[in-house]
Amino acid sequence: MRCKNAFYAQSGGVTAVINASAAGVIETARQHPTRIGTVYAGRNGILGALDEDLIDTRHESAADIAALRHTPGGAFGSCRYKLQDLQQHRAEYQRLIEVFKAHDIGYFFYNGGGDSADTCLKVAQLSAALGYPIQAIHIPKTVDNDLPITDCCPGFGSVAKYVATSIREAGYDVASMAKTSTKVFILEVMGRHAGWITAACGLASEAEGEPPHLLLFPEIPFEPKLFLDQVDACVQRHGYCVVAVSEGIRQADGRFIAESGLTDAFGHAQLGGVAPVLANLVKSALGYKYHWAVADYLQRAARHLASAVDVEQAWALGARAVELALAGHGGVMPTIVRLSDVPYQWTLGMAALEDVANVEKFMPREFISAEGFHITDACRRYLAPLIQGEAWPPFVNGLPHYVRLQNRAVPRQLPPFSH
Repeated sequence: MRCKNAFYAQSGGVTAVINASAAGVIETARQHPTRIGTVYAGRNGILGALDEDLIDTRHESAADIAALRHTPGGAFGSCRYKLQDLQQHRAEYQRLIEVFKAHDIGYFFYNGGGDSADTCLKVAQLSAALGYPIQAIHIPKTVDNDLPITDCCPGFGSVAKYVATSIREAGYDVASMAKTSTKVFILEVMGRHAGWITAACGLASEAEGEPPHLLLFPEIPFEPKLFLDQVDACVQRHGYCVVAVSEGIRQADGRFIAESGLTDAFGHAQLGGVAPVLANLVKSALGYKYHWAVADYLQRAARHLASAVDVEQAWALGARAVELALAGHGGVMPTIVRLSDVPYQWTLGMAALEDVANVEKFMPREFISAEGFHITDACRRYLAPLIQGEAWPPFVNGLPHYVRLQNRAVPRQLPPFSH
């Protein structure tokens, strides 16, 4: 088989370990110089391909590529941009083919979540539709942990470790001050439709009375009175109440509690902050002093507290994507397959993108306690292995030291494209 170049890009919200997957791709590709020539990285995701804004990773040293394992963010830039229907937006696909041809690209690696899987599937379908051979492999990544088939998603284990740690520490703080000050603390975490990150907060509560006391999941319709009754009972029993809530909790009619009326680039409802809504509800109904916080980007950027398991899996999936492509596969995604909980053992599998794209994995009901406000032992068995191990970045002058790549652009060979 003739040596072809590869295109790699990062998509959607980044994670603490997405760059570990990039390292897995690039380091593994470099081990096969007779099969894969240059790995070009798209600057700002798929936009890098449409704009012919390609980064030549040959200029990056082996040491700097290895340092991606402990560097957060997206080393090449990410984007929220979803390719539309081939028939209605044919020009975009023609442009991709033109760029691939101009730079002799035969491998396409797209690192992202559910919408990114859809984009990767569309690129995989280019071979049949437009007659250009391209092997498209999706590399899973999402802090939301909502991709189907794979046991877990790179990025989630590190967020889980961060939020469980943060809410445990905040719980100690609130407990210290509850007698004369704050009695209710609410932490809002990511999770539009699936409550995996909120569930991870529950790992911090290992015994009766330990915070967080209440967890609010998108999978359970929010009932204000029931919530307030639970908060009040908790304060009466323990002196304070710590709550973790998914940004996407909904009313019984399906509307988001915190919907702002705006939409993002993927057409998803823009959420406006559920924590202050709940805090004001507590204040007006119960009169308790409160504090709230939104983990926001901190939870997905916290490489200093990444899970060693997460880092290892992220790298392994990037490497496996290259191996699958070299084996002739296309239109697929490497997956994590759990073999056992204790000891935690896993291996790598493969899923067809038709079974992944635009499919969300929600919290199973058996992972949520009967009353709907906490996690079950089954959920703990699933979550606990994913936060294991520390993978500290190097520290310089008291702060974590991360790599910044050169990201040298490849000379353009085509006219600009309007999209």
